[in-house]
Amino acid sequence: MKSKWVFQKLKTHIPSEVSSLISPLKTEITRNPSINTSTFVLNHQDITQLLSICGREGYLRLGTSIHASIMKNHEFFNPETRDNFQDVLIWNSLLAVYAKSRKSTDAVKLFDEMPIKNTVSWNTLISGFLTNGDFEIGFALLKQMLELDFYGLDQATLTIVLSACDTPEFCKVSRMIHGLALLKGYEREITVCNALITSYFKCRCFGPGKQVFDEMLERNVISWTAIISGLAQNQLYENSLHLFVKMCNGYVKPNSLTYLSSLVACSGLQALVEGRQIHGHVWKLGIQSDLCVESALMDMYSKCRSLEDAWRIFESAEELDEVSMTVILAGFAKNGSDEEAIQFFVKMVKMGINIDPKMVSSILGVFGADTSLGIGEQIHSLVIKRNFSSNIFVSNGLINMYSKCGDLVESIKVFIRIPQRNSISWSSMIAAFARHGDGFRALQLYDEMRLEGVEPTDVTFLSLLHACSHVGLVEKGMEFLKCMTEVHRIIPRSEHYACVVDMLGRAGLLSEAKSFIEALPVKPDVLIWQSLLGACSIHGDSELGKYAADQLFVTAPETAAPYILMANIYSLKGRWKERAGTIKKMKEMGVAKVTGTSWIEIEKKVHSFVVEDKMHPEADTIYFVLGGLFRLMVDEGYVMDKRFILYYLDQKEKGEQML
Repeated sequence: MKSKWVFQKLKTHIPSEVSSLISPLKTEITRNPSINTSTFVLNHQDITQLLSICGREGYLRLGTSIHASIMKNHEFFNPETRDNFQDVLIWNSLLAVYAKSRKSTDAVKLFDEMPIKNTVSWNTLISGFLTNGDFEIGFALLKQMLELDFYGLDQATLTIVLSACDTPEFCKVSRMIHGLALLKGYEREITVCNALITSYFKCRCFGPGKQVFDEMLERNVISWTAIISGLAQNQLYENSLHLFVKMCNGYVKPNSLTYLSSLVACSGLQALVEGRQIHGHVWKLGIQSDLCVESALMDMYSKCRSLEDAWRIFESAEELDEVSMTVILAGFAKNGSDEEAIQFFVKMVKMGINIDPKMVSSILGVFGADTSLGIGEQIHSLVIKRNFSSNIFVSNGLINMYSKCGDLVESIKVFIRIPQRNSISWSSMIAAFARHGDGFRALQLYDEMRLEGVEPTDVTFLSLLHACSHVGLVEKGMEFLKCMTEVHRIIPRSEHYACVVDMLGRAGLLSEAKSFIEALPVKPDVLIWQSLLGACSIHGDSELGKYAADQLFVTAPETAAPYILMANIYSLKGRWKERAGTIKKMKEMGVAKVTGTSWIEIEKKVHSFVVEDKMHPEADTIYFVLGGLFRLMVDEGYVMDKRFILYYLDQKEKGEQML
């Protein structure tokens, strides 16, 4: 085979980064076309380097071309001229090309035909299968390797296998590899220990992972980052932040990944002060402009309800990516800035920014009853144009968006079109029926969900309890609560208990609701007492209402709910003195009543109103129509509910004070 043919075969596949390795060969070929391969073929080192680049960058065609050249060159098969060390480097590099390119069949065939193998050969093949998710074959090769004493496992073998153990079902495998490390005397090797810590935490085996870290005689920045990151990713935020502080006080200095993990911990704890301190550190180190660090800082500030700081970082960023956009979008949504989130999303679309499913899912989450259905429909059109309908998170977001904006029919259509529904899809649709008062359809959908073999979640049961509450199916609701805990082993949250109290209260079973609260395994919070007080307000039970209100005064003294609801109860009973005392106490405590708002959407524009609102440009016409409607209502026998005259009495009191 002529060298000229070798170059012509390769030149169409040569990336710019490897051209420097080929250029000397090209020069000689141009100077003397008759030169033979045996004289000017690339040397072992060049070929190994080329194959390493092919494996790393995925240049499969170049790799196969080099393979063809090797197979036609007898130098690699001649026992008299063979350099075993150099040859095995080339064969292993070639094996890595096929393994990393997901060519498992070719990799196995090459492995079987290799004239010489070593531990690296086995490691390369095992890594290829494990990386591609072929765990059964990968572990079988590991077992076969262990059975062949000639090919002893080394540190790389252990770290390769541990890197594949990244989900809870591999916890036993991680323990087995840990045992092998002890057996082979690698338990003190820092790379093995780091891999063990990472694997254990990804498998949610916190105890063994922490033990490995504690027993390490030497730790580097990877060791510290592995455990700080592992704790943060498993929501053990306080422990993670504690170790980060300990690291900062030691000899090993954090890197950018360590700071990222510490910011995740601050986000989870909503630790704004600590987050600001870490921000100061990354600023001093000059890594604040790193895209990942910027996104983590924005996320931390957003979750700590400091949206202004998050926005300041966003505006000052030299470069933005989809992650940054999604983080700031989610920040608007989580901080109740729904209108700003929608405006920001619309601006992104108009600017031609690449919109991905995560962004769409985030913006759909901000839609509520007071959000424009028209804008939601436009986003749905965008979803169809960008072919995001197959994304399950986007579809689930559309179900919620339509149901919250009042269009149950469209929610049903989106649900029907989902090819593979998950538990969130079913829960969202059940919640949609419950939200629209169709409790029986919600319960029917749950039965269909179970027939499909989909496991319910805590959100599913919350929607079911909500449906039972509004339909009045108390016994069915209590059955769901029992099923949730005893069958599915789901621990109820405060929201579930509050929903049960609301269900009992709406059915007039106020004493049962009180007994239920007293028997709870957790301390009742604001939601639970507010549900009881709301039920007392519906049924006018001033005695039990006073009890619930007193609990609320202690639990959440800054909220206006207990004052307003008790005032309504006293109004219903005609106990004006007690009502006046409640309002007086509310004013003395400096608690402000949140103004109720109503809204209507006309021609894709939402119009909001409060009581006695005169700000709308069509206010005179609106009040004229309302006056006519009120007279018609009175003629039909309408009588004002005394529970809802609180505002008017307040206005009367103000008028008397002015006189």
